Order: sequence, then C-alpha cells, then structure tokens
Amino acid sequence: MQGVEVDPSRDVAVMAPTGGTTASPKAVMLTHRNLLANAMQLREWSDGEDGAEGILGVLPFFHSYGLAVSLLASWAKGATLHLYPRFEAKAVLHVIERMRPDIVPAVPAMLNALNGVMRKKPRSRDLSFIRAVISGASALTPEVRQEFEAHGPRNVIEGYGLTEASPVTHANRIGEDNRPGTIGRPLADTEAKIVDPVAGVEELPEGAEGELIVRGPQVMKGYFNNPLATEAVLRDGWLYTGDIARRDADGYFTIVDRKKDIIKTSGFLVFPAEVEQVLLTFPAVAEAAVVGQPDADKGEVVKALVVPRPGMKLDLNALEEHCKLHLGKHKRPRQLEVVTELPKNFLGKVLRRRLRETDVAPAGS
Repeated sequence: MQGVEVDPSRDVAVMAPTGGTTASPKAVMLTHRNLLANAMQLREWSDGEDGAEGILGVLPFFHSYGLAVSLLASWAKGATLHLYPRFEAKAVLHVIERMRPDIVPAVPAMLNALNGVMRKKPRSRDLSFIRAVISGASALTPEVRQEFEAHGPRNVIEGYGLTEASPVTHANRIGEDNRPGTIGRPLADTEAKIVDPVAGVEELPEGAEGELIVRGPQVMKGYFNNPLATEAVLRDGWLYTGDIARRDADGYFTIVDRKKDIIKTSGFLVFPAEVEQVLLTFPAVAEAAVVGQPDADKGEVVKALVVPRPGMKLDLNALEEHCKLHLGKHKRPRQLEVVTELPKNFLGKVLRRRLRETDVAPAGS
C-alpha cells in the first residue's frame, strides 16, 4: 500500500474555527508547517530542559491555544502532559498540586477562578514548583495576577496570538525580561510592526498606536472557501491582526484594543479597554464591558455594562462621578447598565458582538 505524499508547507492539517466574537465564523487553514513551526517556536521560548518537564493540559485542544501551547508544545519538548477533561477550579487545583506541572497555560478567567478557590480555603499553599504560568486569550488584570503570584509561582507571563497564526506570535520571556502588562516580544522567526490603522501601509514609530501586523512561518494559508476575507488580512505575507497595539523602545508590544471595537464618537476615537480599566477600579464593580451604541448626533456613544461584586450595592451616580474624575468627556459612558453577567466564550472572553446585537439580562431580573 502506497503512502500519501504530504507537502507540509501547502497541505492543510487543521481547519480551525475563528471570528465568532467579532464577525461571522470562518475556518482557518493551518498547514503542517504552520503548526510544527509554532510548536518549535514555543519550545525555543520555554528555555526548559527537553524531556524533563510537565505541562498542564486543561485548555481545550479543539481551540488553537490549547492545541499549540499544551499539546504540541509538550510534544516538541518531550514533556509530560497532565490532562484534565474540562476546567473545574477545585479539581484542576488538585491536579496542579498533586502533579506539580512546570508550565501552566491558562486564561485570566481560569486564574481568577483558582484564586477564588484558594481564597475560600486560605491555608498556606506553595505553588513555587510552577516555572511559568502563561496567560492568554484576553487581558490579565494586575489584581488577578498579583493574587495568583502571592501563592508562589515563579513567573506569571502574558503572551499573544490569534488562530490565524497557529496561534502564538508574542510572549514575554521567562525570568527578568518579563514585563507585566505587555505581550512581550515576537517569537523566534516572527516579525511584527505597527502600521497606520486606516491604510495599513505606513509603519508607525515607537509609542504610536496602530494596527499590529505579523509575519512568520506560523501564519495561516488562508480562510477556507473565503478568498475575499483572506485577501483582506493577508498582504505580502503580513497578517493584519485587527488589534490596535504599540511598541516601546525595547521591542515590547502592548495591546490597546480590537480595531473593530473602537468607538467613534463626535469625531473622537475611544478604546473600550481604556474605559473598562477605569470602571474596574471602582470598588463595587466586578466586571465591565464597553461597546459603542448608534447615535444620530454623535455617530456612536459609549455604553458600559457592569457586573456588581457579590454583596455590594452599585451606586451608578457614584460610578458616573468616578468616570468624570478619570476620563475625558468623550470617553465617559453615556449609558450605564448593571447586569448579572456578561456573555463570554468558553475561554472566558467577553463577546462584544453579542453585547452590541442583543440585550443582556439586567441585575435583579
């Protein structure tokens, strides 16, 4: 029986779904070379000894993050993969303490849930055996980071990626080069730059905010049966991520917001993440999401949906005063709504599209 010849650079290994949070879902064509390249890039990034470490495998493998950072990275490193079928905070914490993995891939919602378990049972815990906690998929707040760090893991780092890049393109290095709040530098053999967010041609200087574009062996072949969408994001080998970011003098990148989520009000551009950060500093706010709402006079106005902390009453008048103190006039929410929860995907990422298209259950309903 004759085997099938595979061209690693052209033949598709995985059809990965994406786009559900911001637009109609698409199927990303990832080749054998894309996936293997990202696995080897992660091996180089990790610095650990091959064949001697363990990686936690809780993130779903049907998502590119879990597939690459847990499954394929463990293969590339010859690492032991400590599996658990789904994220349940108490059970996963037990797995971590019993199996003592060196690397823990996670998302902020997962770390927050683990914090909650450890907070309820405040016995002394020592997680210093963890060499690196990798946080991705959404922004990690300083509060969640600091609370988890208090239990002893040696490094809590942030990275960045998207399904179209297999998915990882950036990560902070383990050790002293870790800069909290940034996504770090590009992985090996990965180029990245910031370009003007309108035409996407002019490269912007250090500190300027524009669209992040990347190029490397992990960038997808294209979208399945969707040449128009492919042409919109792949230009001369560069992948246009749709994320607004900036680069500092040392080459560290920081994500500012999604290009599609930017709110245009009275000629001003408002980044939802900036407003959300201010809302989250209000003591009674547990979660916040900001979207643009159509307005006949201003084009759009800023709308904020907030989830109160359990057992605390949220005073909207006081919250408005808080926003006046910390935000410029055009950035302040013109609509404030208290809700019981925010719609999220399985990785805990808020679905802004759902917030724009549908009503969310108000608190008390």
